[in-house]
Amino acid sequence: MNRGRSKSSVSIAGVLAIAFLCLVYFTVRRGILYNLTVRRAPTSKMNAVAYGLSPTRVGSKSGYRDGAGGMVVNPQFDDAKDFSEGLAAVMVGNRRTGKWGYIDMTGNLVVSLRFERALSFSEGLAAVADGDKWGYIDKTGKFVINPQFGYAHSFSDGLAAVWVADSATGKWDYTDKTGKLAIKPQFDDAWGFSEGLAAVKVGGLWTGKWGFIDKTGRLVINPQYLYGTSFSKGLAAVEVNRDGIPSHGYIDKTGKFVWESTE
Repeated sequence: MNRGRSKSSVSIAGVLAIAFLCLVYFTVRRGILYNLTVRRAPTSKMNAVAYGLSPTRVGSKSGYRDGAGGMVVNPQFDDAKDFSEGLAAVMVGNRRTGKWGYIDMTGNLVVSLRFERALSFSEGLAAVADGDKWGYIDKTGKFVINPQFGYAHSFSDGLAAVWVADSATGKWDYTDKTGKLAIKPQFDDAWGFSEGLAAVKVGGLWTGKWGFIDKTGRLVINPQYLYGTSFSKGLAAVEVNRDGIPSHGYIDKTGKFVWESTE
């Protein structure tokens, strides 16, 4: 009996290990492609430069320094994001039970600490999690789109990618700023719109391919890439399979490669 339980435990452990390695692989690959893309999300260092403040960790707390290194907002938060559109998301508490809100550039709390998760403001709205559902608030903290999505990304080009239904069985779609779905839940993964196009994955989360759609949901570039990112200045970083070897490069809006790695 002990040997039977031991074999079962080893089998379960093996399956979990394989699943974990697959998750790490796809996460790392996604990170590599993201670093290749010429367009970054309108947060992070761009906002730090634009607003002159950046989050700084001092001991176990985070505050904000200006460009000269002076502390403008004293360390008091357990997590803090960059400023975007004049506000920054901050969290108080531990990772599991802490709550997120938003401060202005003087450190005043303008949206109370009440959300499980929070993204930076973009196009006047911010995606936040209220319980296990995501919605969008304005800068007063009022919900403009009620919590209803399994996950949500920031707005870009007037639309935001959202996970419709629960986190296990849903599909990605896009919502406008009234909460109306713009296309139809059908994508296995999705980036935000940029320059009128968005990278989407179809054919399964693990085996699907990436292509590009316009705002009507029409496939402008057929799914054929192992990975794809947002367009910037007419180019998007993608990954393809060349005889079993991943190759990275940039495509134009017709799907034609303008540069591809030779390694």
